[in-house]
Amino acid sequence: MSQASLPFDFRSATATSESRVVDDHAEVDALFSLLEDDDCRCILDATDGVAHSASELSEACDLPLSTTYRKLDPLVDAGLLSKRLRISRSGTHTAEYERTVDDVTVSVTPSGVEVRVSHRDVAQSASVTA
Repeated sequence: MSQASLPFDFRSATATSESRVVDDHAEVDALFSLLEDDDCRCILDATDGVAHSASELSEACDLPLSTTYRKLDPLVDAGLLSKRLRISRSGTHTAEYERTVDDVTVSVTPSGVEVRVSHRDVAQSASVTA
């Protein structure tokens, strides 16, 4: 399954407090696919606690801007990144991205593999810059 066509949203998985159990096999496979991608992992690392624009992520991860945008969409769709608007007083507004996941835990249980995704609370509001 390609990353660009994720048919689900990990945020809608079964919730337990702030963590969610991903129990659908297709969702687990897609999550693993995102996490095994070096570029996606670099983006997730770069957005740990700090929101960045696509061009800032492109530079930080040494990726072409087109590749960065192609990686951002499935990460946002999967709920691993949040996307919000950075409002500039100059009138140039930019989308910025921040990681929404603290950790992913894989366990082997009697019923099979269990994947638990722990989300952090990331504000979805716009930020204002000078």
